[in-house]
Amino acid sequence: MDLSVVVPAYNEEGRLGPTLDAVRAYLDSEAGPGTWELLVVDDGSSDGTARIARDTAAADPRVRLVSSTENRGKGHALRLGVAASKGVRVLVTDADLATPIEELARLTEQMEAGYGAAVGSRAHPDSSVEVHQGRLREWMGRMGNRLIRAVAVPGIRDTQCGFKLLDGEKAREAFADARLDGWGIDVEILQYFRRQGWAVAEVPVRWSHQEGSKVGPFDYLRVLAELIRLKTRAVRRVDLAVCGLFLLASVLLYKGLWTDLDHAYLRDSGQDQNQWEWFFAVTADNVAHLHNPFFTTVQNFPDGVNLMGNTPMLGLSVPLTPVTLAFGPSVTWALVLTGGLAATAASWYWLIARRLVRNRWAAALGGALAAFAPPMISHANAHPNFMVLFMIPVIIDRALRLCEGHRTVRDGVLLGLFATYQVFLGEEPFLLAAVGMLIFAAAYAVVHREAARQAARPLAKGLAIAAGTALPLVGYPLAWQFFGAQSYHSVLHGDNAGNSPLALLEFSGRALFGDDATADKLALNRTEQNAFYGWPLVALAFAVTVRLWRRPVVKALAFTAVAAAVLSLGQKIRIPYTDVVFPGPWRAMAHLPLFESVIEGRVAMVCAPALGMLVALAVDRLTRARARTSAPSTVSSPVSSPVRGPVRPYQVVGALAVAAALVPIVPTPFPVQQRPEIPAFIADGMWKKYVGPGESVVPVPLPDPGSAEALHWQSATGLGFPVPGGYFNGPYGPDRTGIYGAPPRYTSNLFRDVRYGGKVPDIGPNWQAQARYDLAYWKAGVVVIPPEDNDATLYVVVEKLLGRPGERIGGAWVWPVGKGS
Repeated sequence: MDLSVVVPAYNEEGRLGPTLDAVRAYLDSEAGPGTWELLVVDDGSSDGTARIARDTAAADPRVRLVSSTENRGKGHALRLGVAASKGVRVLVTDADLATPIEELARLTEQMEAGYGAAVGSRAHPDSSVEVHQGRLREWMGRMGNRLIRAVAVPGIRDTQCGFKLLDGEKAREAFADARLDGWGIDVEILQYFRRQGWAVAEVPVRWSHQEGSKVGPFDYLRVLAELIRLKTRAVRRVDLAVCGLFLLASVLLYKGLWTDLDHAYLRDSGQDQNQWEWFFAVTADNVAHLHNPFFTTVQNFPDGVNLMGNTPMLGLSVPLTPVTLAFGPSVTWALVLTGGLAATAASWYWLIARRLVRNRWAAALGGALAAFAPPMISHANAHPNFMVLFMIPVIIDRALRLCEGHRTVRDGVLLGLFATYQVFLGEEPFLLAAVGMLIFAAAYAVVHREAARQAARPLAKGLAIAAGTALPLVGYPLAWQFFGAQSYHSVLHGDNAGNSPLALLEFSGRALFGDDATADKLALNRTEQNAFYGWPLVALAFAVTVRLWRRPVVKALAFTAVAAAVLSLGQKIRIPYTDVVFPGPWRAMAHLPLFESVIEGRVAMVCAPALGMLVALAVDRLTRARARTSAPSTVSSPVSSPVRGPVRPYQVVGALAVAAALVPIVPTPFPVQQRPEIPAFIADGMWKKYVGPGESVVPVPLPDPGSAEALHWQSATGLGFPVPGGYFNGPYGPDRTGIYGAPPRYTSNLFRDVRYGGKVPDIGPNWQAQARYDLAYWKAGVVVIPPEDNDATLYVVVEKLLGRPGERIGGAWVWPVGKGS
């Protein structure tokens, strides 16, 4: 049979007869009497639709009736009709003939040109819409089509026009695979054609709106709902398993935190947990009260904190505001750490599986290494902005799409939006990721010049579009960051913030084969163990590079890892066990804008995804070596079936080498400790009696990067009072150099020195006058000494400064000093 025409029909008694007559007359005149069949699929109609089709079939054997016992939707009806068809080509057309049957000639021309399908399109510039729908209905149809196009089948402007001519064998295969019963069947079939690589032509047609159409204006929303089902169905079980394992691993690492959210404190986080919970709390408070999200005076009162110049991760803290308000910032902190680590691993897995390897478990191993590598785990103690990196693989993939040059404008806009979102997740990791991408791109361009030449123009155009998209969105926030209140121009870390070469070969404190004593000697602190990949992994990466050297991507990845490792050594590279020091390449970048604030040791984090991809390539090569391919059994089944061969010795050796490299750096759970109790004076709101409007609570000593428990007081009690001092990045001196914490004052220095065992000076009139001056600057309402080390000595100091004894209230020593005291 040359042609099968499938007409789905539900309660079409009023117009089915004329439609069948028109189709039969046209096919007899154009196609010839014996070359076609007409299938009417009654979708459980409650009127005379089936009777009309049956009568027509009795008079013309080329007409057949296919019946459904119940109304299940257009998708189910088409599936029945196409399955029953016999034609070399299959035309599916609606019963209202909104597109006249004569338009079949246009579709046939495209099929004869080699397309697998030709679909009528009302949105084609050359189409003729003779009778329009109502304006609202037509507008909703256009919007629905745009959404469908963006979500499911980009490039096809009208997926829902009910006039499609398909290759018969391909149509029967596609409809047999289909699962949707509703209007989304059109999209599902087109998606199937796309996946199989079968070309689809969008053809202009004449179209007229028919009264009584079964397609309502909100049916496009139903199509979108069905597309969600399609997306869910498209997820592979192995993908779910891998992501589940990532989440399980993340939960196990943070199990100590989750078991006691009210009191557990990550032992190696320094004061960062207090700081981050405060960031989440102040962001939620700003959002809830419609305050400026880029600035606050709740900390460092009265000067305030430039939040854009710090790391509140507005990209997560803002959308998680309901969680923070409902359950507290400690829950948000745990969610961001746990979910962010798992999401980052899943994102790297997705990129590696999409772009680099076939074997999904090889991709999973690469994604795990990229996200759970030792430097990432080190930052996972305290710096979520450096380990919640799920947008980086998405940005890389979009940049690679730009290189392909297919949809430069769309991909450029999306890249700009993704980059904007990453700015609000973490700017410094974005900068380091950009450095890694530039190194890789340069290396790949050298080893594969033809690919670089082809990609250069669309990539440059797409990056320009991305910049044009992102800059208006981030312009004001960045202007506030660099020029707004409490802005600063750099944070200096000295010239010894680079890694020792030994740090690249040793194991971290959190690694299965590591220990804190060794790692502590080679890192700034336990949140800055920025390398520590271990010598077995370095050796494996070298072996993989040598074995797969012919592949341009391997050369580029290896160069990226080596370059990042060398840059991370800092401005001065010291040869271990010698006194030899020579300049490092970071010296050329150290004083550039933006880079002057970077801790150069962190550049070694760029090695993690590069090493993860090399490991994924190696494992993929090992698994594919076991698979042989048998010839396809039938012409209609072009996919060959893999047959597993015997395990060979070199595969065993390779698997053992991978295990030997990765097992030693498997991370162990983060240790926790009990956080200090909040004094009842704060927790029970007793402070409210002593602090008037515009006044602050002055903890002794003032909160700073070394002791910021007062920030926990604030975040745990609703930010009801401001405090001077704090833990943040802010300006110091007339040149506004960035420092950690507030600019020191005489009284705050005195408190800090006494707290840490320093000598108590003679407290005389000068010290008392200075204390009155500083308290006035802080607009103090009350001075509070909580239970802590050296609190007895601190009590003596404050008593002498203020000239009177304190009161013991709610477990703390208290001195009212405000206007109402």
